[in-house]
Parts: sequence; C-alpha cells; structure tokens
Amino acid sequence: MPGQLADRAVLAISGVEAKAFLQGLVTNDISKLAPGAPLYAALLTPQGKILFDFLLSENDGTIFLDCAAGSAQSLLKRLTLYRLRAKVEIATRHDLGVCWGEAGAPDPRLPEFGLRRIGAVTHTDCSAEYLAHRLSLGVPEGVDFGSDKMFALDAGLEELHGVSFGKGCYIGQELTARMKHRGTARKRLLPIYALGGSALPGAGTEVRSGNLALGELVSIYGAHGFALIRLDRWSEVGDQAVHAAESEISISKPAWLASATAT
Repeated sequence: MPGQLADRAVLAISGVEAKAFLQGLVTNDISKLAPGAPLYAALLTPQGKILFDFLLSENDGTIFLDCAAGSAQSLLKRLTLYRLRAKVEIATRHDLGVCWGEAGAPDPRLPEFGLRRIGAVTHTDCSAEYLAHRLSLGVPEGVDFGSDKMFALDAGLEELHGVSFGKGCYIGQELTARMKHRGTARKRLLPIYALGGSALPGAGTEVRSGNLALGELVSIYGAHGFALIRLDRWSEVGDQAVHAAESEISISKPAWLASATAT
C-alpha cells in the first residue's frame, strides 16, 4: 500500500557548494546526482566503517537526504561539523517525508524496491509493508549496519550501487579502495531465518555450525534478521546444520548479491 515511511526523515542541503561539499564526504559520485536520478550512499569513518547510509535526491537546486529518523539529528550534527566554510545550508525538513510505493523515482539500490520520493508529510504509514518487502529482498540498511561497526564492502554497499570507485577522495576512501582491490572483504552481511518461524535470539549471538564459528547475529526482526558471516567458513558447512544459540537457522545469499558476486 502506498504511503509514508514514518521511520525515515529528510535533511536538506542547499547552496552553491552543496554538491562539492558532499562529493568530498560520501561514498558515491555526487556528480551523477540529478533530478529523477537519485543515488544511494554512506558516510564512513576514516577507517572505512559505516556511520550513516541514506538516499540522495535533487530538486530545484536542493539536495535531499532520505535517512533513518533515529539517526537524523546525529547525521545533521556530523554534516554541520564538516561544513567549515563551505557555502552550504543544512537543515531538517520536518514538513517533508519519504513516500514509498507510488509516483517517484526508482530506488537506486534495486529496481525491485519500487518507487520512492520526497513529499509532503502524510498520515498513512507503510513502514511495516516496506520492512516486509525489504526483508523479502534481503537488503540491509540503517540499523542493520550499526554505527562505526561494519565496513562498507562487508555490508554490500558496492552491490547496492552505493560506492563509486571512480570518484576522488572521500572520508574512508583509502581503506575501502584497498579492500576492493586486494579482495580482503571476507565477510558479508547476509539475511537469515529461524527454521520453524520461532523468534531469533538477540543481536551479538554467535552463529555456528558444530565447532565452526561462522559469525554473529547483527539485527533481528522476529524470525528474520541479518548476520555478519565469514564466507570462507560458510562455504565449508555444506549440508550441516547452522545454529544461533538453540535456534537452527538458514543463511542465504540474496539474488542481487549472488548475481553481482558470481564468478
């Protein structure tokens, strides 16, 4: 059902240096941002770990950041800290919301996500439907990454079209590029499911197959969730059972990731 994502917020960045300002900060190539052509990107630590992820769109010279509502003020403070003397204005737009499932531009991460746009605040919340759809696609975002806990490539941002390797420097670029070219991203954030449909144990629970540690749970949504998994160890499991505490779980590689990483 079309509606607004009540768990999302909108920041606006305007000014003659808005694009140049963001180009030196975020993972994607802001020069490709245009009306009707949104981008997905993240702001990293200098060590290459995700602080915030967001979608960017442009309209009438203003760049809008579609971000998690719970981290919007922290993102605003971080961007303001980096502003220095840049000729930009950064503000929260409480009059605007994120609308999903109706008119708008295709989500830049996956076409299957449907249409998305920034619009006037409504009272029709479709967050639950959006979450169910996101989990069915196996796409992590926001809370699934934590803050300053996960490398961009481990989180799948490259396959979700959130990282440019052709642009210039940005915060965390050096380590991200090194991981890409050396092939050192051995972990992946993968969707999991508790067999039988029972609720999964809490985040931080170790994922094991017998005596082999595979990773740990990162975020939980009832019987569904995401876990950060060592791919080399998972490849050794074969048909053996995988557990998180007492729960037997299934780990999967979603179609968008499997096709992008096929050899």
